[in-house]
Amino acid sequence: MLHFSCDICGKTLAANSPHRFVIKVEAYPAKNPAALTDEDTDVDQVEEMAQLLSEQEESGDELPAFPACKKQRFDMCTYCYGKYAADPLGRDRLAKFDFSEN
Repeated sequence: MLHFSCDICGKTLAANSPHRFVIKVEAYPAKNPAALTDEDTDVDQVEEMAQLLSEQEESGDELPAFPACKKQRFDMCTYCYGKYAADPLGRDRLAKFDFSEN
């Protein structure tokens, strides 16, 4: 049996409850398909990637700390989903942050 809980407040949620919301977030680098040329589509990407990985391995450089594409999934209760839906990027919360005048 699967167990679901709100990823924000920890409240237990029933699997098929109308009070359980699933939020999926996907982030990836923006690409401009208009900027592609015939030369870009003629390249063998598998061979090019193998060469890049080989060069990286030989040089000892670290791979980027972030993935090219990141997918996340969250379960939320009704209350937490309402707060998320009203301000998905947390801008209001950041705007209310107050600095002291030292």
